[in-house]
Amino acid sequence: MSTDRYYQRGFGLRSAISGTLQGDYHSELVDRVREGGYALRIGDMTIRLAREFGFCYGVDRAVEYAYETVEKFPDRRVFLTGEIIHNPRVNARLEKMGIRFISKDEAIPAIPDEIGPGDVVILPAFGVPAPTFAALREHGCIMVDTTCGSVLNVWKNVERYAQEGFTSIIHGKYSHEETRATASRARMYPDGTYLVVRDMEQAGMVCDYITHDGKGEVDRALFMKTFEPGMAPDFDPDRHLERIGVANQTTMLSSESLEIASILRAAMEKRWGDQALPERFRSFDTICSATQDRQDAVIRLVDEGVDILIIIGGYNSSNTNHLASIGGRSVPTYHIDSAECIMGPDAIRHKPAGATDQTIARAWLPEGQVIIGITAGASTPNVTLGEVIEAVAACRDGGGAPAG
Repeated sequence: MSTDRYYQRGFGLRSAISGTLQGDYHSELVDRVREGGYALRIGDMTIRLAREFGFCYGVDRAVEYAYETVEKFPDRRVFLTGEIIHNPRVNARLEKMGIRFISKDEAIPAIPDEIGPGDVVILPAFGVPAPTFAALREHGCIMVDTTCGSVLNVWKNVERYAQEGFTSIIHGKYSHEETRATASRARMYPDGTYLVVRDMEQAGMVCDYITHDGKGEVDRALFMKTFEPGMAPDFDPDRHLERIGVANQTTMLSSESLEIASILRAAMEKRWGDQALPERFRSFDTICSATQDRQDAVIRLVDEGVDILIIIGGYNSSNTNHLASIGGRSVPTYHIDSAECIMGPDAIRHKPAGATDQTIARAWLPEGQVIIGITAGASTPNVTLGEVIEAVAACRDGGGAPAG
């Protein structure tokens, strides 16, 4: 849908901005490595790329729309509600282009009174909560909506749950912009409600509450305290867990989302019986295909044999963090956000899987024959990937790969 105040499909200005996009994010080196069988040999070091990496379609589209917006409205103020994607390089580039950020830290940003009909506001790939969307409409500004199609698919399921009287159980991180936006869709309908579960442990608590009917081994007060940040204001587990529909943040670990859906289904069956399931339980796999492809590619890369794995992407990028978690189960894995983290063969600055802060690992690159696997999250441009390849290559006697 597009109107003169709301756009979802861009402005047909790809040819006008393609050169700038190419210069900002393309890497000839990455192209050459891909064309060379996803491998690059540098002396006794081999660098191997995952078969799927970097910008997904939804991210590519969001960034392109932002560039088109600046081209389309050169004389207007252009705002972003928050980070367009979780990549510091891309967001910094948009700022240099003159785009102003309403907030970089709040999942539900307050819309300043100064924003009005003469302004343009870009909605990020994660989408925005329904109240934020309504507030922007009240301000009368022009909206350019870059919400990813995979996210919109989750919203449709959550809205359907609410319309049919099901509570949405959302596997996600409540602090994440996408999960906040998804949860808000349930509240658009009378009696619509939601509960966010972060992991298997929390999902297990929900299952225990369902099967014990809020009695016996399960403590209601502990349940409410545990889930308080991620439940609807009027959520009542004694009522709202009687009919549930499962959804998920699109960038979560696919295997975990499927397992959570499975144990919730089993709990509902135990409580209500198999024949009651059609009226008590709903589930749709809403992990986006790009997230799944990148997770599968990391597993394949590790299975084929690497000694070290480097994951590139923003530290607040959910899909990138999950790639690091997958790799870390099998090989030494370093999640970095840029080539600057490669400090030399003796030191690499990285964020360990599950940690919140960076650390420096010493003697990370062994001497002699070594195979280094590299991949990048769905919000990481190829230019960053190319710079990391060059930095890793330079760790071998100061040599490097051809610039690209």
